[in-house]
Amino acid sequence: MRHRVKGRKLGRTSEHRLATLRNLASSLLKHKKIKTTIAKAKELRSFFEPLITKAKTDSVTARRYVASDIQDRSLVKELFTDIVAKIGDRPGGYTRIVRLGQRRGDAAEMALIELVDYSGIVKAKSPKKAKGEETPKSEETKTEAAEEKKETKKAKESKPKAAKPKKSEETKVKKAPAKSKTTTRKSTKDK
Repeated sequence: MRHRVKGRKLGRTSEHRLATLRNLASSLLKHKKIKTTIAKAKELRSFFEPLITKAKTDSVTARRYVASDIQDRSLVKELFTDIVAKIGDRPGGYTRIVRLGQRRGDAAEMALIELVDYSGIVKAKSPKKAKGEETPKSEETKTEAAEEKKETKKAKESKPKAAKPKKSEETKVKKAPAKSKTTTRKSTKDK
């Protein structure tokens, strides 16, 4: 029985589990929301929220305590200045877990874990560019790029398509005597 056994093992050794939680916590500080499995998200919540609570008191001891788990100095600085200023008045519950459904490959339950007050601030991803296409900077370059596309399209349409060479009857004839030779050999052996 698992009476009073706290936490999930996540199929890892204790060192690997600690490294995973530290990496997830750093990613959550950096991106303000991350997508992971539900089990990892719940474990991350219990690992990450005490760090924010500790960061509410800005002292050297608190910074060293948080820096022992968050290895990136810039993230620690951002936590103590920006994030605590925004989240610091809360008594707890700094993160939110949103279930997303099952992952396609292995049907693992996925979740989105995010910092509560940062849910609307996260930047939307820009659309992907096509291969070889550059983003124009001004209106003049946009019109120039559009004209170049039109010219290349017209050039492609004006070129006549090359006709595929048809199989000539000579190749068919060459194959036919080869078959007859094998039949003649069989007939000579029979005699």
